[in-house]
Amino acid sequence: MSDEFNASIENLFDPALSKATRFAKGTEIRKTTPRSAHQQWNIPEKRRDPIEILIETNIGRIETLLPIRYQRMMESPFAFFRGAAAIMAEDLAHTPNSGIHLQLCGDCHLMNFGGFATPERKLVFDINDFDETYPGPWEWDLKRLSTSFAIAGKWRNFSDKHCKEFAWHTADSYKRHMLDYSHLSALQIWYADIDLSELIEMGEDEEIKKFHLKRIKKASEYTAHEKEFAKMTYQQGPRARIKDEPPLIYHPTIREEEEVLKAAEKAHILYIESLSDDKKILLSRYKLHDIAIKVVGVGSVGTMCGITLLMSATGEPIFLQFKEARKSVLEANLKNKSKYTHQGERIVIGQKLMQSASDMFLGWTSDDQNRFFYIRQLRDAKVKPVLEIMKSDNMIDYAKSCGWALARAHARSGDPSVVSGYIGKGNEFADAIAKFSMAYAAQNEIDYTKMLEAIKEGRLPIAPDV
Repeated sequence: MSDEFNASIENLFDPALSKATRFAKGTEIRKTTPRSAHQQWNIPEKRRDPIEILIETNIGRIETLLPIRYQRMMESPFAFFRGAAAIMAEDLAHTPNSGIHLQLCGDCHLMNFGGFATPERKLVFDINDFDETYPGPWEWDLKRLSTSFAIAGKWRNFSDKHCKEFAWHTADSYKRHMLDYSHLSALQIWYADIDLSELIEMGEDEEIKKFHLKRIKKASEYTAHEKEFAKMTYQQGPRARIKDEPPLIYHPTIREEEEVLKAAEKAHILYIESLSDDKKILLSRYKLHDIAIKVVGVGSVGTMCGITLLMSATGEPIFLQFKEARKSVLEANLKNKSKYTHQGERIVIGQKLMQSASDMFLGWTSDDQNRFFYIRQLRDAKVKPVLEIMKSDNMIDYAKSCGWALARAHARSGDPSVVSGYIGKGNEFADAIAKFSMAYAAQNEIDYTKMLEAIKEGRLPIAPDV
């Protein structure tokens, strides 16, 4: 795509233009990149070996944890997909591009959505993982999300027809809600959120509704930090300590512990500086008591992640989660370079751009080894999707919910009028995304098999008893 065309895309965001004019500009882009082109998945002539990409992403990770990473990815093609964002990022760079850029999640799959409590204690449905967030073509997020439904559907043994429907409904919901947001003001979009209880009530499956409403009630009834404190700590003299559960939760060695705690205290001070003054005052009433490494997720395994326990003088706990912030997998596949030198800041700002409400303790920091981190509460009334109990209708409802949440997130930093103009009101775009999703799901299966072969050959580390 020419530089002149990219420059014209930037001009589409001129607020002086009417919504109708911007919608028409979006429609014009179809002449350069037809909507039907998005159905294409053609293997690039010089596609890199996906195993080489995985090995490259191991650089800088904790080597002793890498076997856990690949053990988790071995579980299914869907688990592999969750840990292989870098592979798909390179592949997406070879697909047709609308040229319309906005803030992306970067690792937009169906398990990175769910319910959580806002600082006002309202439960909302939204995206909840932003490690790879970066500005880029809006359709990259939608293609990864829709593909995740096709792959998860295959993992759950749904038919190909159902899997394609899941992907289609994801894209169709995105289209319909983006059109709705195109009629709102920028401020109205910024205020918009998705109430989790109302979303669940919209479903028609009474059994699944009761299940989720019970989970919401349970999530709302307790103070997360106090429950986690009772479950995750023990008393060692005057000091509360996080329980070890190796290899998933563990402390540094006794020899390293004092040094690690000192480094953590320095990093904690830098973290506090990244917060607003009111949060600084709040956290000044708590002192860092303990720190432990915690293995999380699939794609994050091997990065430096963990939990810190803060205690007030009167014994009230707060658990914070820190996650190492590395370069987004999207950056190497886009011409635009990040404006943030601190990767933790990149993640925090991207999250605040996309989420309807972000964690009140969301901030960033660094350590003495020049590693970047971002920090948030460990858990706060989180409600995660339970795919194992979903029937096909439930999967369709969930696909619609995720498509809606993604449209809302994109509408905050992008121009919904331009995006809606490009998508149009018919089914052509959703049809194309559904076809792409099924084609890429097949590619993911091939790459998954290559990973299994690489593990057998010893190219990727795995626990000896697997």
